[in-house]
Amino acid sequence: MATSVVVVGEEVMRNKQVIFKDYVSGFLKESDMQVINGTLKLRLPEGFNGILVKNLYLSCDPYMRNRMARVEGPNVFTSFTPSSPLTGYGVAKVLDSGHPNFKKGDLIWGTTGWEEYSVITELEGLFKIQHTDVPLSYYTGILGMPGLSAYVGFYEVCSPKKGEYVFISAASGAVGQLVGQFAKLMGCYVVGSAGSKEKVDLLKRKFGFDDAFNYKEETDLDAALKRYFPEGIDIYFENVGGKMLDAVLLNMKDHGRISVSGLVSQYNLDQPEGVQNLMCLIYKRIHMKGFLSLITMTFIPSSWM
Repeated sequence: MATSVVVVGEEVMRNKQVIFKDYVSGFLKESDMQVINGTLKLRLPEGFNGILVKNLYLSCDPYMRNRMARVEGPNVFTSFTPSSPLTGYGVAKVLDSGHPNFKKGDLIWGTTGWEEYSVITELEGLFKIQHTDVPLSYYTGILGMPGLSAYVGFYEVCSPKKGEYVFISAASGAVGQLVGQFAKLMGCYVVGSAGSKEKVDLLKRKFGFDDAFNYKEETDLDAALKRYFPEGIDIYFENVGGKMLDAVLLNMKDHGRISVSGLVSQYNLDQPEGVQNLMCLIYKRIHMKGFLSLITMTFIPSSWM
């Protein structure tokens, strides 16, 4: 993001923002968003119970695609507001505070706006950064929501044991790559799938996976999994859904565990794909569980005054 420009002689600064234009059907296009220059006053008004922050790092996560559709009925995620900035996890520095728990100069992480500066009004899910001996960007990765998702989804949901066989889809993503490294630390055999040769090489050469494959090059996912897991899969960390989940179910061992973190193959579909092999859950006594890592806060537009 570009550096904001303070207007000399006025208490107003320029605030570059990424605006969500309207609800999206199908695949997201660049034209579904717009970059504009808004304005923001330098200080909060007297008695305002919130904080003004400068955003330092922003995380772009798959779940955000779901919030770009109109959500109706009970749902954990709320839809983005058209004509307003996108929101997501990030790291920020407090510039002004009307709340006793935060002071100018504090570093925080949680949900913030896709803009240079944000005003946050409900602070229950906001965390102060106490340790600055690591890069602040880590708080959008291993020390943030992806790290929490990987840890809880693998250790708490899957209850891994040394020597087990682990498969991870979308393994080069922010969550998948961490799960693979956690599994290797447990002494598991780990294979991941990804969508390009470069990602497959990254998994094997940098992240220490025992093996990996490009799912786009496989015409038969069931056969591919049998090739990599001839004795079956103990743990599947699910990030994809659809045809991959169908193939995995056929290759799970008895009493296997599936941790459902995401279903990225379905996010751009108006009509989600059906899964055909759910009977495997019964026959193989498979434990399959979804989970969420949530941090919630409320924002008001930067043109709040």
